Amino acid sequence: MNKNKKPLHKQDLNFVFGKRNYTFMFIGLAVIALGFLLMAGGGSDDPNVFNEEIYNFRRIRLAPALVLIGFGIQVYAILVNPTKDK
Repeated sequence: MNKNKKPLHKQDLNFVFGKRNYTFMFIGLAVIALGFLLMAGGGSDDPNVFNEEIYNFRRIRLAPALVLIGFGIQVYAILVNPTKDK
């Protein structure tokens, strides 16, 4: 067998995204998860009793804003150039 032969199948181990991209992706996922957690709850145990807490600032304004900001971070994480030097 010739020692100068190259292997037939060589795997390319380069990732599409860099470490910086994945860092922003995880931050974006955490912000989205926080937004959904803030939206949860606020209902009443008794269906005959109306609870005004469902319309508070946290559930109507803050949580959806956090989810949209998280999606914006995700878009930025996809578009940022991973090979750019600091």
